[in-house]
Amino acid sequence: MPATARPLAPTARAGWLLAAVVTVGLAMLLSLAVGSRSLAPDVVWRALFEGGSGPDVEVVREMRLPRTALGLMVGAALGMAGAVMQGLTRNPIAEPGILGVSQGAAVAVVLAIAFAGATALETFVWYAFAGATLAAVAVYAVSARGRGGATPVKLALAGAAINALLVSVTTGVLTTRSSTLDQFRFWNIGSLSGRDAGIAERIWPFLLAGTLLVAAAARGLDALALGEDVARGLGQNVALVRILGGLGAAVLTGAGVAAAGPIAFVGLAVPHLARPLVGGGHRLLLPMAALLGAAVLLIADVVGRVLFPPSEVPAGVMTALIGVPFLVALVRRTAVRA
Repeated sequence: MPATARPLAPTARAGWLLAAVVTVGLAMLLSLAVGSRSLAPDVVWRALFEGGSGPDVEVVREMRLPRTALGLMVGAALGMAGAVMQGLTRNPIAEPGILGVSQGAAVAVVLAIAFAGATALETFVWYAFAGATLAAVAVYAVSARGRGGATPVKLALAGAAINALLVSVTTGVLTTRSSTLDQFRFWNIGSLSGRDAGIAERIWPFLLAGTLLVAAAARGLDALALGEDVARGLGQNVALVRILGGLGAAVLTGAGVAAAGPIAFVGLAVPHLARPLVGGGHRLLLPMAALLGAAVLLIADVVGRVLFPPSEVPAGVMTALIGVPFLVALVRRTAVRA
């Protein structure tokens, strides 16, 4: 039998959190300095804090700073959303894409392009956010019907069903309206490129609201991990925990996907990276998932910029390339434990 994992000491958890903060700082520096025009750290510092003018200042302040800020917000949002969804469903492979939330955003963008004449990325944000929210509500509404309410298994099945339906709608619209495909493809590939400061300004209130909602559900998620009956015995309102956590995860996912498009595997992989470092308690897991999500997305974006110069591989492609081997390793590990 495998040995029981020893609980992490508070100092070890604090040390890992500090290390994650440092990693995010380094990832931000790389994001600001590395690209088709690489800059020294002191040049980046002067451009950020001393102002001035010139091509280097313009590159840092007008192009890379908004991109870096957006990567921080989207990565943190998807990391927290994945941790909450896995906690709510008690399913280790739950994440925004698998549960249909990301696909809800995609359907809304397709319909907006095809029937509402939407063409600007700033417009896509609102449609994508609405689509993600409606998809989350639909998944919960379907799973909540019948005996037992929204159990983990029913949530996963409802998410798979809604996701399949939304994929069919997206494919149907794209095959009948070929002119929609080019505009949709740019958003759907998942990227931080081409996003300006206005996108970050539009989504940060939603990210803040989603963070507050999942933070309010953190204690209940810890109790829910022990089972519904135990959670009720501990005085937790299971339905309220699911509503707060699910709504918070939907808001975080909707805002993140609306801004950057569907970014694969961050919501799936990051919580699994965070748990060995700080444990399964959501009051530490959520901030660690936010930090690691931001770092993973920023590093993936930087690698995509330098992999095949002068071309750029979108961040969504890079996170998928990183995430597929991780998912295979997770499946193998789960099979061994079974």
